[in-house]
Amino acid sequence: MSGVSRRRAYPAPVRPLLPLPVPAGPEVLRLLPTLARALAGDLPHALLPHAAGQAPASALDPGGPLAAGEDSADDPTAVVVSTSGSTGTPKGALLPAGALRASAAATARRLAPGPGAQQWVLALPAHHVAGLQVLLRSVRAGTEPVVLASGGFTAGAFVAATAACTGAQLLTSLVPTQLVRLLEHEEATAALRRYAAVLVGSAATPAPLLARAREAGVPVVTTYGSSETCGGCVYDGVPLDGVVPALQDGRLTLAGPVVARGYRGLPDHPAFAGGRFTTDDTAVLADGRVRILGRVDDLITTGGLKVAPALVEDALTGTPGIAEVVVVGVPDPEWGQRVVACVVPGPVPPSLAEVRDRVSHAVARHAAPRQLLLLDELPLRGPGKPDRAALRARAAADPGS
Repeated sequence: MSGVSRRRAYPAPVRPLLPLPVPAGPEVLRLLPTLARALAGDLPHALLPHAAGQAPASALDPGGPLAAGEDSADDPTAVVVSTSGSTGTPKGALLPAGALRASAAATARRLAPGPGAQQWVLALPAHHVAGLQVLLRSVRAGTEPVVLASGGFTAGAFVAATAACTGAQLLTSLVPTQLVRLLEHEEATAALRRYAAVLVGSAATPAPLLARAREAGVPVVTTYGSSETCGGCVYDGVPLDGVVPALQDGRLTLAGPVVARGYRGLPDHPAFAGGRFTTDDTAVLADGRVRILGRVDDLITTGGLKVAPALVEDALTGTPGIAEVVVVGVPDPEWGQRVVACVVPGPVPPSLAEVRDRVSHAVARHAAPRQLLLLDELPLRGPGKPDRAALRARAAADPGS
């Protein structure tokens, strides 16, 4: 398999957006030649990846032409990646071939700059941006990724995929839940130590989980980004080459070569005003580093004071009796909003008093949850992302929990 080359220029006819069914498991490797052409800007159409067996989002007009401003003869739109649609109708990020090449090159320089072939292990769905990038980065590296067997993510499948690798520098991308499962498995933890870098993203990675991984010798790297930035563009708080963060009205904005050219069918969308992408996240910028505090609409105001859910989640992760935790705010007649800890418990569930005491000491008294919601599992949207809207609805419907 050869790496990507520069595209040959196409004339300027209107290019359509064609659906690309993405299979699960090793069959996804059949798409590599098509993705190589897309990365080179050498396809007469753009790709709309979606899970095989499911229809692509109709809101993205699959099969329809790319409109003015959605494409460029100099840098063709390669793929249109659907967002999770957590706030309503899904949007499609228009990713130029040049942005994807810039992202892949910057990632390679940051994660594995030494000699020897880089080889990726695909453990995520490839129709989402993080999984798709594993394939595109493999194309750029000129190596074939190893794909976990179909049938769902397991520690055993990850161990087998790692054993099948032949590259000098192994790389993979996980969500926090997957990392938790691998760290609970001795052979999988040993496999993780073979990697040059283990990216962990999609959802916020609790600090205690990172500490546990690093103490086990796993070269874990936190990643922040979105479909609109070709996936991860901030690693361990440091932006990739060319990525410029800033704050505007309390929100993090990002500029640079990895930013999408806009949304499908939504010209002049304010999120891309001024050539920057305005995220929905709050952050702190200091000494060239980015610290994400959470989504603007996830911030909780209780008793007139602000609470960042991520800080409370960090405090509770690793607490005895807590396997997973997400913190949300729900309306409360006395406090405006009350802080709710949504917990997947361990063998001995924690009490609300224990949870409050932990947060009071680690964060602040006003941040201590006033409700504890115990769940068998967390509802998810997309790969590894907790569905906070569903959790808020559950907590509001069961205030006595």
